[in-house]
Amino acid sequence: MTVQTLKKPVHKKRPWIRTATQIFFFALIALISVNHTLVESGKSILFLSSASLHALCPFGGVVTIYQYITTGTFVQKIHEAAFILMILGFLLALILGPVFCGWVCPLGSFQEWVSKLGKKLFKRRFNHFIPEKVDRYLRYVRYLVAIWVIYMTAKSATLVFAQVDPYFALFNFWTSEVAIGGLIVLGVTILLSLFVERPWCKYACPYGAIQGIFNRFRVAKLHRNEKTCIDCKKCDQVCPMNIKVSEVKVVTNHQCISCLKCTSEDACPVANTLNFRIGGSHEA
Repeated sequence: MTVQTLKKPVHKKRPWIRTATQIFFFALIALISVNHTLVESGKSILFLSSASLHALCPFGGVVTIYQYITTGTFVQKIHEAAFILMILGFLLALILGPVFCGWVCPLGSFQEWVSKLGKKLFKRRFNHFIPEKVDRYLRYVRYLVAIWVIYMTAKSATLVFAQVDPYFALFNFWTSEVAIGGLIVLGVTILLSLFVERPWCKYACPYGAIQGIFNRFRVAKLHRNEKTCIDCKKCDQVCPMNIKVSEVKVVTNHQCISCLKCTSEDACPVANTLNFRIGGSHEA
């Protein structure tokens, strides 16, 4: 009798709270965006903010840091709210990692939902089209994007990223505020989502790049119990970011989005084998 047969499967419910959270924030941002358009025409939805999405994106706070430090003002179109959201996002990432990316970001959720069709079309081939050797280097492109955006914004004092921002394009495609570049990037992201899960998050998102750094030293980390692990690789199979969870004791990969899909509360068939907790060894 093998070790695997001695392990009893865990009977559990899939964690619905993440899906509910994703739907809530997607609907909220969509309604706020519609409300912003209505306000400009003299109408509005009661109890909803009329702010532009630029004021509700934490990355807006990141790109305006230089100007705020040097002049005490914000880059054009950036609101104080974005600065506050940036701070809250960093504090949350310091404790739990990039939960904003995995739970809150509506563009990330949208990519996941589009990918459901890709999974049905390509089965096991889905999310494995790009060779691993190529993929390994592509994942660092988003850091180059982050550096470029922050530098160009500081140099020009304008929100240069707005010209190619798929997040803004997704929730404003019906308005004249969206640049052609944003619509093109959004279209490419949607198309790629049929082949790769969260392509924008993996390879291009500048805010995701910054959030990912917190995985190296966040308080609560994803631990794998080697003694109870049966090496079934289910954690690897369900990870939307293609992280080899089964090969490490502690997941500190810069691409982890704290989605919990690989944990013993979801995919892992053995109780208390993959869980987020405070403390333990640190492994890349």
